[in-house]
Amino acid sequence: MNPNQALWEKGDFTQLAAAMRDSGAALVARLGVVAGQRVLDLGCGDGTTALPAAERGAEVTGVDISRPLVAAGNRRAQAAGLKNLRFQHGDAGDLRDLPDAYFDLVVSIFGAMFAPKPFEVAKAMLRVTRPGGRIVMGNWIPNDPTLVAQILRISAAYSPPPPEGFVSPMLWGLEAQVVERFTAAGVSPAAITVERDSYVFRDPAPPAGFLEKFRRFYGPTMNAFEAAEKEGRAAALQHELQALFERHNTAAQGTEIAAAFLRVTVQR
Repeated sequence: MNPNQALWEKGDFTQLAAAMRDSGAALVARLGVVAGQRVLDLGCGDGTTALPAAERGAEVTGVDISRPLVAAGNRRAQAAGLKNLRFQHGDAGDLRDLPDAYFDLVVSIFGAMFAPKPFEVAKAMLRVTRPGGRIVMGNWIPNDPTLVAQILRISAAYSPPPPEGFVSPMLWGLEAQVVERFTAAGVSPAAITVERDSYVFRDPAPPAGFLEKFRRFYGPTMNAFEAAEKEGRAAALQHELQALFERHNTAAQGTEIAAAFLRVTVQR
């Protein structure tokens, strides 16, 4: 199996996506999604941004590398009665099943950044976006002090080294890398803008309970704990992550933690 597919089919990301729903809907509203737009959501998961886009009347296609998440998304669409929303299995770097110059908006929030061939991802997104349309990516920022960048940094420190030729997904959080990848696909640098944005995770569990969901259901942290357990370092990893979650939590009850990301907009 594709290693990227294996990573995101591990665990059950829907358990974490539930904490991201409010911010997903708020981001869709900020993007100005309106009825009749054709929207592609890459790395859509079970629909954190795809479903609110469809609720605003857009014709939405969600594509994800994880087959269980595609199935979960289609169940959510059916339960919500959204006939203008469909999910399908696919790779963000190879959108051969989708037509050229078709979508008004191509959005990928913490999704396409994890595909292993970033230059192919930029080319694929550009190909399926119509002239005058937009591409919007949300990408975690390397070494940022906020939650997710630190989860990934800490997890990597306890995990085996990546294979030769591995390109860190966190490079999508650097403006220079974003510009290089999209200009290589044929975009003018003037058509690319980036800004710092924030995503909030909300969960009824306290920080330790919310961390347990990452330990049990999020591929990168699952792998880190498996490796740490083999080396007798699982307690150290747990301690480091729990301190992170507690330090950033702002809720009096439950968990509410903001995480910074780079919002990339490309005008086609």
